[in-house]
Amino acid sequence: MKKYLALNEEVTRAIQANQPVVALESTIISHGMPFPQNMETALKVEEIVRKNGAVPATIAILDGKFKVGLSTDEIRHLGQKGQGVVKASRRDIPYLISQGIDGATTVASTMIAAKMAGIKVFATGGIGGVHRGAETSFDVSADLQELAKTNVAVVCAGIKAILDLGLTLEYLETHGVPVLGYKTKELPAFYTQKSGFEVDYQLNHPTEIADFLRAKWSMNLDGGVVIANPIPKEKELNYDYMMENIELAIQEANKLGIKGKESTPFLLSKVKALTEGKSLASNIELVYNNAQLAAEIAVALSKA
Repeated sequence: MKKYLALNEEVTRAIQANQPVVALESTIISHGMPFPQNMETALKVEEIVRKNGAVPATIAILDGKFKVGLSTDEIRHLGQKGQGVVKASRRDIPYLISQGIDGATTVASTMIAAKMAGIKVFATGGIGGVHRGAETSFDVSADLQELAKTNVAVVCAGIKAILDLGLTLEYLETHGVPVLGYKTKELPAFYTQKSGFEVDYQLNHPTEIADFLRAKWSMNLDGGVVIANPIPKEKELNYDYMMENIELAIQEANKLGIKGKESTPFLLSKVKALTEGKSLASNIELVYNNAQLAAEIAVALSKA
C-alpha cells in the first residue's frame, strides 16, 4: 500500500497516536467553485476541523499516489487547475495513479483513501445517490456502493438535493447502510432541513454516534454510515424555491444530453446560476457545519 499512499507527517503522527483525524475530499475544491474561493473554503474547512480538536486530512491523487493531508500549495494547485483536474471515483483510481495524472477525490474515492490510511471519519457536503430518472438511465453514484462496503463514517448534509432522495434511501437500506440524523428525524435535503423523508435513527450527541460506529465495526458489520447533519436553520434556503430551480436545472441537463459523472457538476452550477449564487453560499455553510460535527465525532471515537 505504501507505494500508492503518501501521508503527511502531521496525519501520520496523529494516526499512530490514535488522535482524531477527519478526511476531507478534493472534488469540492476543483469542481465545486471558482478560484480563489475554492482554496479559501478548503483552508477554512481545515481550520474548523483543527479548532474542534482534530487533524484535517484533505485527500487527492497527485504524483501517482493518494496524498492524505495536502499542503497549502497542493490545495492551491487543485484550486487553480479547477475542472482541468479529473474527477476521480473508484473506477478512475488505477488509471490516474498508474499514469501519474492528478485526480480530485469524490466521496467514494476519498472513502477508499481514508480506509487505506486508517481514518474513520470523513466530512463532505452531500453524498451522491440515485439520479432522477434512474429507472431508465441506471445512473447511480458509485458513492452508494462504497458506503455499502467501506468502513468510513460520512458526515454530510444529506443526499444532494438534485437527486432522487427516496430511491437513494431505498438503495442504502438494501445494502445495509444506516442513515443517522444528527438531532433530527427528518433527512436534510442539502440546502434545506426539510425533505419529507425520515432517517433510520436520530442521535443527539457525537459520543452517541461514536458508540454506534464502534458497535457496528466491532461486530464486523462492514460498510459505512451516513451521518446526516442539517444545515443551520439561519443558513438554509426555502424548500419550494430550491425544488423549482432544481427542476429547471434537470430539464436543461436533459435537453443538452448531459449524463454520468458530468451531470452533478452541471446541475450544481446551473442551480447556482438560477439562484444567483445563493445555493453556493448555502453549500459552503453546510460544509463548515459538517466539518465541525465530523471533528467532534472523531474526537469522541478516539477517546474509546
